[in-house]
Amino acid sequence: MFFNVLLTVVFGSYTLYGVASEGLFMFGLWGLFRKCGVAPWHALVPCLRHYSLGLCASREPEGRVLFVTQAAMLLSNLATLFIPPLTGFYYLLLAFQMVLLVIAVIYEIRIYLGLAEVFQSRKRWALVGLFFSFILAIVFGWSKKYQPKWKITDYREQAASLSGASAKVMDEGLTVNLEERSVSDFFKKKYLLRDIHMYIQPGSMVLLLGGSGAGKTTFLNAVNGYERAKAKVVLNSSDVYADYKKMQYQIGFVPQQDLMRGSDTVLHTLGDAALLRLPFDMPAARRKERITEVMQIFGLEPVAGSLVDKLSGGQRKRLSIAMEFISNPSLFILDEPDSGLDGVMARELFEQLRQIADQGKIIIVITHTPDRVIDLFDDVIVLAKDANRTGRLAYYGSIDDARSFFGKTRMEEIVMCINREEEGGEGRADEFIEKYAEVQHA
Repeated sequence: MFFNVLLTVVFGSYTLYGVASEGLFMFGLWGLFRKCGVAPWHALVPCLRHYSLGLCASREPEGRVLFVTQAAMLLSNLATLFIPPLTGFYYLLLAFQMVLLVIAVIYEIRIYLGLAEVFQSRKRWALVGLFFSFILAIVFGWSKKYQPKWKITDYREQAASLSGASAKVMDEGLTVNLEERSVSDFFKKKYLLRDIHMYIQPGSMVLLLGGSGAGKTTFLNAVNGYERAKAKVVLNSSDVYADYKKMQYQIGFVPQQDLMRGSDTVLHTLGDAALLRLPFDMPAARRKERITEVMQIFGLEPVAGSLVDKLSGGQRKRLSIAMEFISNPSLFILDEPDSGLDGVMARELFEQLRQIADQGKIIIVITHTPDRVIDLFDDVIVLAKDANRTGRLAYYGSIDDARSFFGKTRMEEIVMCINREEEGGEGRADEFIEKYAEVQHA
C-alpha cells in the first residue's frame, strides 16, 4: 500500500505494478475480512477497506484516520487532473499529498501491528504489510495457518443476551417497549440502547440511575419522542410516537440547563410558556388562572415581578420546572433538577415533585445525588452499559427490592457495581442484566 500511494503521488496515476498489487490486495482482504467477521465486499470499496482493516486489527480509531487520509488522497489525485503542472498550486497540492502519505504510513504501521497481534504472528509482518500489503493480506486472508484469535461478531456476542421480554400495555400509566435506539457510526450500526421494557403506573416517582454513558438521557429522549427509537411508547392509552403533536403537551421535560431569558420577569416567563404549551383557543382568563395556579404550587408568587437573573438558584430551578408544568402533563421528566443546589434546597424541590406525583402524575428523575432524597421515590430504573457499551436495563422495581437485588444499601453503590472496571467500578453490568432478564421471565 505504501509503495502504491507513493507511486501515485509521484506519477499522478497507478503504474502497472500498482494496479496488479491493488487487485491482489483486494483479493487477500476478501479472505481476511471473512475470517475476522467483516463483510468481504468491503475489500472492493476504496477507503472503506482501510477502515475495515482497522476493525480486524482491533484498531478502529486508526482505521478511521486512515479512511479519511485515503479519501483525501483520492480527491487530491483527482484535483491534479485539472491543475496545470509546475505551478505554485500544483506544488502546494504535492506537498499536501506528502503530508497525507506520512500520516498514512504511521497509521498503517499501527494497524499492521494490530493485525500481527490478532493473527498471533511476529511483529515483522507489519513491515511486510507496509511495503507489500498484498502479501500480508493474501497470507493472513487465505492461509489456514493464520487464524484470528477472535472475530468481531464473537466480540459483539460477549454481552448479555437479549431478554425477549415485553411489557403489557395498560390503559393508564406509561408503557415502554424499546427494542433498540441505534445510530450509523462509520458504516456500521451502533446500538445506544437495547431491550428495555417496563410499565410505570400513575402516581409513581421514579429514579433513573446509571453510570456515565449508560444512556439515561438517550432513554428519556426516546420516551418523550424527541429522539425516536425502534419502540412503542404508550402513555394513558395514547401512542406517543403516532400522536406526537397531541402527546407533546402531555409530557413535560425539564433539561439540566434552563433556556430562560434573564431580562424577563417570572410572570412574563410563565406567560410565554403558557402561550406555547396551552391550547391556542384557551380563553385568556383561563390561561391567567393556570399561571396563578402554577406559581402557587411552586411558591413563585412572591417573586412574580422579579427578573429571572435576580432569582436564587432554587427559585430559578422551580421556575424552569413550572414552565413545563404549565400544561399539566401526565408524565414529567427531569434531568438533574437539583444540579447546583445545596441539600436543603434540593430536598424542598424533590418534596414538591413528590406532591406532584401524588396527584396521579408520573415523575422520572435523573440525579447524581439520589441517596439524600431516596425516601421520596417509589421505584428505580437502573441502566448499565453491557460489554458492547450498549445501554441495557439492569433493574426496574422498588427501592427496597433494588437493594436486595444488587446487594447494596446505597444507590451510589449500585452505580459503582455496574460501572466498568476502567471507570473505577466493579464491572458487573452484564451479570445484573442477565439476572434481571431471568426475573422478568420468572
